[in-house]
Amino acid sequence: MALGRSHRRNDHQSAGPWPGYVDVLSTLLMVIVFVLAVFMLVQFFLANAISGRDKAIEGLRSELAGLVDQLSLEKRNNAQLRFDLTNMQATLSGATAERDQLAAVLADSQARADDAEKRLAEQQQILVDLQGKLVSSSGQLEQEKRLTSEARSQVDLLNRQILALREQLGQIERILKESEEKDKTNQAQVSDLGRRLNAALARKVDELTNYRSEFFGRLRQALGNRRDIQVVGDRFVFQSEVLFDSASAELKPEGREQIGKLAKTLIEISSKIPKELPWVLRVDGHTDKLPINTAQFPSNWELSSARAISVVKFLASQGVPVERLAATGFGEFQPLDAREDQTAFRRNRRIELKLTER
Repeated sequence: MALGRSHRRNDHQSAGPWPGYVDVLSTLLMVIVFVLAVFMLVQFFLANAISGRDKAIEGLRSELAGLVDQLSLEKRNNAQLRFDLTNMQATLSGATAERDQLAAVLADSQARADDAEKRLAEQQQILVDLQGKLVSSSGQLEQEKRLTSEARSQVDLLNRQILALREQLGQIERILKESEEKDKTNQAQVSDLGRRLNAALARKVDELTNYRSEFFGRLRQALGNRRDIQVVGDRFVFQSEVLFDSASAELKPEGREQIGKLAKTLIEISSKIPKELPWVLRVDGHTDKLPINTAQFPSNWELSSARAISVVKFLASQGVPVERLAATGFGEFQPLDAREDQTAFRRNRRIELKLTER
C-alpha cells in the first residue's frame, strides 16, 4: 500500500510541469489574436480615411473643371465685347472724320472772314486817306476860291471812289455776317451729329439685344431641353455629334431636323428686325485637338470650316437670306475644355451660332 502511494506521488511529480506550458501558450495565443484584431481595426479605419480623401479630391476636381468652364466663358465674352467695342470705335472714327471735315470747313470760313476783315481795314484806311485828301482839296479850293477843271474831275473821281468803297464795305460786312452765321450753324451741326450718332449706336445695340433674346428664347422652346444643345452666353452651342458623323462635314438627318427648326425660328424673327439694322447669324465651327489628315480635310481648319459652311448652306436652302449668314472655322484653337480626355474632346467638338452685327 505504501508502494502504491509512492508510485502515485512519482506520477504526479512527473506530470506537474505540463499545465504551466499550457498557460504560457494560451496567453501567447491570446496576445497574437489581440494584435491581429487591432491590426484589422487600424486597416479598416485607414481604408475609410483614404476613401474619404479620394472623394474630397474628386469633388475638388469637379469644382476646378467648373471654374475652368467659367473662365473660358468669360474669355469668350471679353473677346466678343472687344469685337463690339472695335466696331463702335470704327463707327465713331467715321463720325470723327466727318466732324473734322466740318471743322476744316469752319476753319476755311474763319480764314475767309479774317481775310475779309483785313481787306475791310485796308479799304477803311484808303477811305481815311481819301477823306483826308478830300478835306485837303476842299481847303485848297476854299483858299483858291476857284476850281480848275482838273480839280473838279479829281473831286468827282474821289466821290465815285468813296461811293464804291462804301459799297465794298457793305458787301464785306454782309460777308462777315454770313460767315458768322455759317460758323454757328456748323458748330450746331457738329454737336447735333455727335448726339445723334451716340443715340443711334445705343438704339442699334438695344434693338439687336432684344431680337437676340427673343431668337434664343424661341429657339430654346423649339429644340427642347437637350444636354447636347446648350446656351452659352450670347450663343447657341450644338455638339458636333448631333449634326455630323465623325470626320464628316455632311449633316445627318437628325442634324437637318434640328437646323430646320433653327431656320424656321430665324425666319420668323428676321421678319420683325428692321432692314436698316445690320444683323447677321454667324456660324462658328470648332473641333477637338486630335489631328486629322485626309484627302478632303488636311487639317482641323478645313473640317471646322466645312462644317460651318454646311450649316450655312442648309439654312440658306430653308429660306434664310444668304446676306444674313456667315461661316467661320476655328479648328481646335478655341477649346471650351483644356483637359486631355474624351469628355473634354467631346465638349470642344461643336457648332456655335451667334446673332450679331456685321
